[in-house]
Amino acid sequence: MVTGARYPGPGGRTSAGPGPVRAVAGAGLAALLLLSGAVPAGAAVRAPGGAWRAAGEEQELPALPSVLPDDPDRSACTPASKTKAEKEDWSRQRLDLGRVHRHGQGEGVTVAVVDTGVASSAAALKGRVTSRGEGGEDCVGHGTFVANLVAGASGGTPGLSGVAPRARVLGLRGTDALGRPDAARVAEALRAAVDAKADVITVSVALPKRSAELTSAVREARRAGVVVVAAATPDPPAATADPVPARQYWPASEPGVISVVDMVPSGARPDQALETSGVDLAAPGAGIVSGGPRGAGHFLGAGPSLAAAYTAGAAAVVRGAHPEASADEVAQRLVSTAYPADVPQLDAYAAVTAVADPAARTGDERAEEGGGGAGRGGGARGRKGGGGAPRGGGGPATPAGPPLVRFSRCPRPVPSAPASPCGGRCGRHGPGAGCAVSRCRRGSPRWAGRTSAAPGCWSRRAVAAAPR
Repeated sequence: MVTGARYPGPGGRTSAGPGPVRAVAGAGLAALLLLSGAVPAGAAVRAPGGAWRAAGEEQELPALPSVLPDDPDRSACTPASKTKAEKEDWSRQRLDLGRVHRHGQGEGVTVAVVDTGVASSAAALKGRVTSRGEGGEDCVGHGTFVANLVAGASGGTPGLSGVAPRARVLGLRGTDALGRPDAARVAEALRAAVDAKADVITVSVALPKRSAELTSAVREARRAGVVVVAAATPDPPAATADPVPARQYWPASEPGVISVVDMVPSGARPDQALETSGVDLAAPGAGIVSGGPRGAGHFLGAGPSLAAAYTAGAAAVVRGAHPEASADEVAQRLVSTAYPADVPQLDAYAAVTAVADPAARTGDERAEEGGGGAGRGGGARGRKGGGGAPRGGGGPATPAGPPLVRFSRCPRPVPSAPASPCGGRCGRHGPGAGCAVSRCRRGSPRWAGRTSAAPGCWSRRAVAAAPR
């Protein structure tokens, strides 16, 4: 957990009614994919090439399990999918990976995937996967699915690449062969990632109890300068399961770990999503398309582990494009440039292209004045503790370096903001955000950004540096 942000409980969701995509579980289920964007009827999504099309084209893909049944008669691993996705899914459209890749693709960065293992023979990862211990075997397929979201090549389907398609992957096992998580295995995997000099670690496992061994392993990774990302909750249970009360999970709740939840296109959590607190970011995590460990076909997946994978991919792009940035500075880019919402929503493009605001005070300067760290809405947006000392000796309580000026496209068509310096062409006000945060639409005479040093108002500083 990097920041003091808290996701609201069941009564504080940001949208009315359930999200449009339900979590999927169980091998062999036929899951429905809205390849043009899983959004409410009548909405529009941005298709590859910049054209707009209405949602509604459908294709069925098999669902990928995160755990295999403990059946003594079971002898087979998850079989290869026989179906290839035909189009880019909504999550990659939302992250706008085409534009992200103009500024970096994770070159020179190694991302450790702590999951069910990563198959080195996976079609989209060939030549870029190494492993430790049992990490090279993936019977379940979930770890390879996650690795493809982080760093997979698009293969024969344009638009289905990972966030950092030139990054290398280190496959590590944080579960047993069936996908059941174990704290000791996760701690061992984290130490193996540090020994292998990984730059980013994504942990798909979310454990209900804190482990001293796991806490120590996370602390070692943080001291080694590794960006650690983790799923804020386990993948959702079956729809028939009894409700699970809100609670914290580990290692996502450890100091300095970027804690990520899943979201549907509306920005809300999916149906059956587990509740938690202390969340740093939300990222796409429902109706996600990726490849498995065998064959060239695709699966459909869901859950916070996939949202964490997208965030880890974004961290890899930032590390590749800004090799001088520390782990804390990478985390600051990811969190402070996110779309404003009750849980800030990952904006990979803004994270990699944001520029430092030379006119603003640094976190150290604000701390000396007793401010405890400036951030969105006047609250602390640094490490744990809401501006005070972090729990357990994590990262600093204030953001590393000066605030960033954020430049980004609008995440979806929205009404123009009255205060927009773009002349009313493109703007967005998030709930409680205080100001729009968007790059002006093509053709607008000006570019605009927001600096966290002045929440609640627009800034025109550094506009000349805005990437086009």
